[in-house]
Amino acid sequence: MYFQKKRCVAMLLAGGQGSRLKVLTEKTAKPAVPFGGKYRIIDFPLSNCVNSHIDTVGVLTQYQPLELNEYIGNGQPWDLNSSHGGVSVLPPYARSKRSDWYKGTANAIYQNIPFIARYNPDDVLILSGDHIYEMDYAKMLRFHKEKDADLTVAVRPVPMEEASRFGIMNTREDGAIYEFEEKPKKPKSNKASMGIYIFKWEILRKFLEEDEEDPKSENDFGKNIIPNLLNAGHKLYAYEFQGYWKDVGTINSLWEANMDLLGDEPEFNIYGSNGRKIYARNYAMPSAFIAKGSEISDSFVAEGCDIYGTVQHSVISAGCVIGKGAEIHDSVIMPNVVVEAGAQVRHAIVAEDCVIKAGARVGEDQEGSLEQLKISVIGKGKTVAEGEVVAPGDIM
Repeated sequence: MYFQKKRCVAMLLAGGQGSRLKVLTEKTAKPAVPFGGKYRIIDFPLSNCVNSHIDTVGVLTQYQPLELNEYIGNGQPWDLNSSHGGVSVLPPYARSKRSDWYKGTANAIYQNIPFIARYNPDDVLILSGDHIYEMDYAKMLRFHKEKDADLTVAVRPVPMEEASRFGIMNTREDGAIYEFEEKPKKPKSNKASMGIYIFKWEILRKFLEEDEEDPKSENDFGKNIIPNLLNAGHKLYAYEFQGYWKDVGTINSLWEANMDLLGDEPEFNIYGSNGRKIYARNYAMPSAFIAKGSEISDSFVAEGCDIYGTVQHSVISAGCVIGKGAEIHDSVIMPNVVVEAGAQVRHAIVAEDCVIKAGARVGEDQEGSLEQLKISVIGKGKTVAEGEVVAPGDIM
């Protein structure tokens, strides 16, 4: 079969277990977790690829892949079903000598060298499947070309007092990286790595193969590949990104990212103020029904919902029913949830297909910083019994 040479191939790391999301990822891969009423987390990097004119994407899956594989399908909703590229789901597979799970981010790409080599690209873009953001990778690619970089790392400025929580790129005035520090106690800069990389293909292949031969390696880009390139004297540059970006790897950050969609001037405009659409696999559903006497303010309500109660500062996903007298405040309700009459849900995340029975209470109103909030979480398909109380911060 003929494979057309590509300027750039994207590899999307979507195999992580997502253990910090607890019950939300017990049956679902983290990139397939619903977000923003009608999307899933993986829609954002996939849409960024389409909007950046990158038409060949490998999605590396591993943990709980079934729902994610079904969701991606042939890539048609993202216009990634080309016969000369498109999207390909890449799970670990049996080889003639041995079969390995992906052992780390670098090993995952190493195991898929044959896929990349089909297209013999000039560059390889490596992405994570658990970030919410809108980014034009084409701009980053142009920067990479202008600098003739062997590796370009996307960075974003963070408050200096928070820099010790991140991998920090120390750079010269022209953006050249001279040092990488993983969560330094005394950071020299505030340029935090976003986990988005563009490599020259021949350089990436060489260092992946060398890394695989090192028995002491953790097979990780941040811990091994990037330091090895620096030590070998290669040209590394930092590309500074100023837009919205959120790692949604924890309960609180996932909740906050959903809340960032709300308000008159949201932190993140999910509709794309610059006209760059977020694509998703949205199955046809009827319009939402808002009953007489219901109250909705500062909220997202997706299609297919029936709203009879009160919804304030919340995200209500597709296919939900909010019963008469029910109250939803400061919460994320994922698809196909039923909240029966008189139930209360406050500062909570309720996963898909749950039922909150009449008079039940999940969470409570709270104030304080994000770290102080105790977000209650109901796992996929669970039922909260009539009159049952789920305390703030409880996970069911």
